[in-house]
Amino acid sequence: MNLFKRAWWRLWAHPGKTALLTGLFTVICTLVLSGFLIQSAAARAAESAKRSVGVVATMQLDLNALIASGGGSENDGAQPGVIGPGGDLRRSLVDKICASSAVARCNYTAESVGRPGDDRKLYQPVPPPAGQDAEGTDFLKADGVRELSEVSAFRNGDAKLTAGSGITKDSKADEVVIEERLAEANKLKVGDTFTMKEGNFPPPGEKRDDTDIPYKVIGIYKSGTADSGSYVPAMMDPANQIYLTTDGVSRLDGRKVAKDGGVVKQATFTLNDPEQLGQLKKDAKAAGADPEIFPLSVNDKQYKTLVGPIDKTAGFATVTVWLVAVAGTVILALIIASALRERRKELGILLSLGERKPRLLGQHLVEVVACAVIAVGLAAACSQFVSQAVGDRLLAGEVSSAKQDAADDGPRQDLSNPMGAGAPPEQTPEVEPIDSMDIRTGPADLAKVGATGLGIAALATLVPGARILRLNPRDILTKGD
Repeated sequence: MNLFKRAWWRLWAHPGKTALLTGLFTVICTLVLSGFLIQSAAARAAESAKRSVGVVATMQLDLNALIASGGGSENDGAQPGVIGPGGDLRRSLVDKICASSAVARCNYTAESVGRPGDDRKLYQPVPPPAGQDAEGTDFLKADGVRELSEVSAFRNGDAKLTAGSGITKDSKADEVVIEERLAEANKLKVGDTFTMKEGNFPPPGEKRDDTDIPYKVIGIYKSGTADSGSYVPAMMDPANQIYLTTDGVSRLDGRKVAKDGGVVKQATFTLNDPEQLGQLKKDAKAAGADPEIFPLSVNDKQYKTLVGPIDKTAGFATVTVWLVAVAGTVILALIIASALRERRKELGILLSLGERKPRLLGQHLVEVVACAVIAVGLAAACSQFVSQAVGDRLLAGEVSSAKQDAADDGPRQDLSNPMGAGAPPEQTPEVEPIDSMDIRTGPADLAKVGATGLGIAALATLVPGARILRLNPRDILTKGD
């Protein structure tokens, strides 16, 4: 008799056992398919995050490496404590690195302070308290940038241009963008001249340069931070924040802007892919950057913040898939072994009638596979809802944990700061972790769960069923159990 007919009659004649086996398979396939769906959703989210934020590589001076190389003081040690030209990261060098094929976009920054010129003044609506010396804070905070649109305040909408244009890579060294309250205090509009003096204190024994340095106002912006209504040191008031080119900051520092451009404090390169860091390092070295003094470090904080929780959820789903597959195989093997034990007389009769042992084993395999196929169909119908509910619940816990970890993190060390203080805020907006999953049931997921289900069915049947090949019909029918 055809083994497929026998398998069909057996399943139809014992609906309770058939339903039990199908139900168990459905639970296993549903959990396995849910795990695959969560993994697929995590992979799509990670790919989307990679395209949206990229990975940022940062280049800045490593002061310890500079000192170890012997270039830590100006004029070969004649002025200890003053960083010489060997510690200058020049704009022209960074521009060459920005042209690397690994870079999606780049920006660089420089920091300084300035004093208003003789005919200009700071914005200070509330004067300092009587007797307080404000000489050390009566400055304009000057930030040099390559692209004003890449500054975090402008990217996230906390600040916006209200007149003129922003700083770009083509801006000149004598151009400046100022806040509208500072512009009103000095009766300035786009196209006017805003004069400043050097703000940094000179080395001991030297006199501060009080020469006015002219800058052309090319843009006026509005800060999202309103006046506090109380005294704030001028340098800490957002209205006294100005933006220039890095060459413009070098002018304000009293440095000569040579053909290789001004001095850059920090450069950031957004990579197309995290794996392209090696290519970026090669291009930086080819451009002339010393990899020891100006190291490149990857800051994938945004990427990790976005996908960290969902990656952990996917990892948990992977572990679940393996546990369910192994446990399901063991449980099914035990159930099938018990069923074979109950069917000893049936097997003995078939063997005595001349049925071959491999065909008996094949009949049991067909029965189990038939239940598995039905189970895969049922799992496909309900796994999306199960995986969505389970995935969202797991992801919510991981997001909460990630936010708590982020709150506990301290600032990174700034290697260019001789005091080892924390690094300044990065010119990238803060992001929130991905807190939802886009669960989709696709052909690839169904193929994987189908292959997994059939694999479990085969193992669970063949391992205990191997005993059939050792059966003797005389022993079965005379000795029974």
